Amino acid sequence: MSRMIATTTESLTAELDLKSDEEAVIASFLTGKPLDPEVARRVHERAQSIRDRVFRKHGLVDIGVPAIRELRGELP
Repeated sequence: MSRMIATTTESLTAELDLKSDEEAVIASFLTGKPLDPEVARRVHERAQSIRDRVFRKHGLVDIGVPAIRELRGELP
């Protein structure tokens, strides 16, 4: 039971941290003020973690360049 409470507490803390960082990014964008380096670091780490999970699950998904070349057609 204590493990479940710890996991729930950690999850809630993570959600609050995420929300706080989200609000900081939005405020920085709206005001034009620089983002706190610590917030930027955490956001970057989360993004990298998500990228790694997607890469492990799906591998390299290289559809952009072939699609653009197909739409663009032959170059002169």
